[in-house]
Amino acid sequence: MMTKKVLFLLFFIVFSVFSFAQKADKQNKVDDKEYYVKIETSYGDMVVKLYNETPLHRDNFIKLVKDGTYDGLIFHRVINQFMIQGGDPNSRDAKPGQMLGDGELGYTIPAEFVPGLFHKKGALAAARQGDEVNPQKASSSCQFYIVQGTTWDANRLKMVEQRMGKSFTSEQAEVYATVGGTPFLDGDYTVFGEVVEGMEVIDKIAAVQCGPMDRPIEDVKMKMSIIR
Repeated sequence: MMTKKVLFLLFFIVFSVFSFAQKADKQNKVDDKEYYVKIETSYGDMVVKLYNETPLHRDNFIKLVKDGTYDGLIFHRVINQFMIQGGDPNSRDAKPGQMLGDGELGYTIPAEFVPGLFHKKGALAAARQGDEVNPQKASSSCQFYIVQGTTWDANRLKMVEQRMGKSFTSEQAEVYATVGGTPFLDGDYTVFGEVVEGMEVIDKIAAVQCGPMDRPIEDVKMKMSIIR
């Protein structure tokens, strides 16, 4: 016959396991939640989905959006058929012709390279310093870019594989051939989201007239908000 002490011990163990399971389940639900951010511009709005597979970048981006860090900043580097880049904190109220691109928030984010996340058109990725000073390929605290790119046929993609030692899956090759992107950046910059609405806005911004350092002649400002 079990003593009260043994019964209490068994009850405590069962209760602890149950509580742990509830906490784990709750944590999984948080991780499984999909986050979407609206990027408002004078050329239209984009909605980006953040990837849960890159939690460090996801959480950092969410924090900055909630803090209003991006509101009023500009896309300071725009290259047609390549990408549109923004997020430099120094770009807020920057003077015409002012050189931008060096602004940071005092920290970096460890790279999160996930094979299934690649630089297709619409990909949201983190900018970073070059390999010579950043061999770990750590990401900028705040600067990001959205891929426009071009389409790539099998021959061009094979050249990228041979020249850069990359390997693309059949799915990636199909997307690069039909949707387009920048395959030569795969594995070097962290992709942490993608545009799911407003893809045409990328093309509109990428087509603006730019001056020195690829900065648009007329500022293209942004405002961001978490929408779900």
